[in-house]
Amino acid sequence: MMQALAPAFALNFRMSFPTDPPPPSPRAFIAGCAAALWLAAGCTTPAPAPVPPPEQPAPAPAPAPQPAPEPTPAPAPQPAPAVDPAQTEADTAARRLLAFHERLRELSPADLAREVARLGEPAEPVARLELALVLAQTRQNGDLGRALALIEPVTKATPPGPLQKFARLLQARLLEQRRLEEQLERQNQQLREQQRRLDQLTSQIEALRAIERSLTMRPAAPPAAPGAAPR
Repeated sequence: MMQALAPAFALNFRMSFPTDPPPPSPRAFIAGCAAALWLAAGCTTPAPAPVPPPEQPAPAPAPAPQPAPEPTPAPAPQPAPAVDPAQTEADTAARRLLAFHERLRELSPADLAREVARLGEPAEPVARLELALVLAQTRQNGDLGRALALIEPVTKATPPGPLQKFARLLQARLLEQRRLEEQLERQNQQLREQQRRLDQLTSQIEALRAIERSLTMRPAAPPAAPGAAPR
């Protein structure tokens, strides 16, 4: 019985399975291969590398603390310049003479005459220069020459005194004053001479006019009588 059922079972077993599918066509096979290669290539493409974050700038170093400034030492006091006694004496005397000269400018001629009498004939250089300043203000004949005579010994003193420079300055001023006064005197003399000549010419003109008037005022001679023989 088993042997009789075997061919039937085998037949039923083959009929229960589907038949094999037909083989694909060449075109479909090529298309499938291409798709498989494309998928493989896509799967093997490496992922893009991650972009690194931008570098942060390094923080600037903190400035080093500045050292405290050292205190500036106070300058050493300069020694006082040495004072020349001669210069001090000359400065004092020059100031005295300048003040004396300013006072003389406000004095009247009578007061100037009293100053001349008070000073007399001094021997000290300061007093001689004071008298010379007074004589330069009097405007009297001979006083300017006397003032120059008082100054000359001070300008030629040996060794030179503290007032020698002031005396030379005053001497130059008085010499210039005398030159101008002499020039003015010459001009005045020329004017006087011209005035004298003008007066002479005026006198001569007046004399001629007097003669002319005397001639015009003389009476005419009477006419001679007829038949009178001439003498």
